[in-house]
Amino acid sequence: MLEAQKISYQTKMYDDAGEFHSAENAAVLIGAPMEQIYKTLVVLKGTPRAKPLLVMVASHREVDLRLLAKSIGEKKLRMATKKEAEQLTGAQIGAISALAQLNKGFEMLLDRPALNLETIHVSGGVRGVDIQLRVADLVRVTNAKMVEAIAEKKNEGTDVMVESS
Repeated sequence: MLEAQKISYQTKMYDDAGEFHSAENAAVLIGAPMEQIYKTLVVLKGTPRAKPLLVMVASHREVDLRLLAKSIGEKKLRMATKKEAEQLTGAQIGAISALAQLNKGFEMLLDRPALNLETIHVSGGVRGVDIQLRVADLVRVTNAKMVEAIAEKKNEGTDVMVESS
């Protein structure tokens, strides 16, 4: 799919056993700064049958659901459970990739700090496989919307209500 769009990228297998890795461990194995390693999280809106979100954030950071909800004009968001995320994407936690979920009914979101990077590392759709590409190319191919999603501190709960102005 990336070749068809003439997008330059590099694939790296950093764990052929397909184990789950922490952000720090994955960065070491890939040989890239943690700030360039992005994870893809499944977030659900509070309304039934709403399009699920794939949120790409730096792998060593936490999503602030209040900030994200405000950024996209939603009142309530929650993190998908492991089971929900795997059922919706067909991929294991640690292998969920926005690139593998194109045209599968997800709204793609990318945390705004990614725009400060030239290249980004995202999951190749299988645990232990990394794809490095230009941020601009990732945005173009996924049609990702830029959002504010990073927390400065860890959230207490998973369900969040946001007041509209």
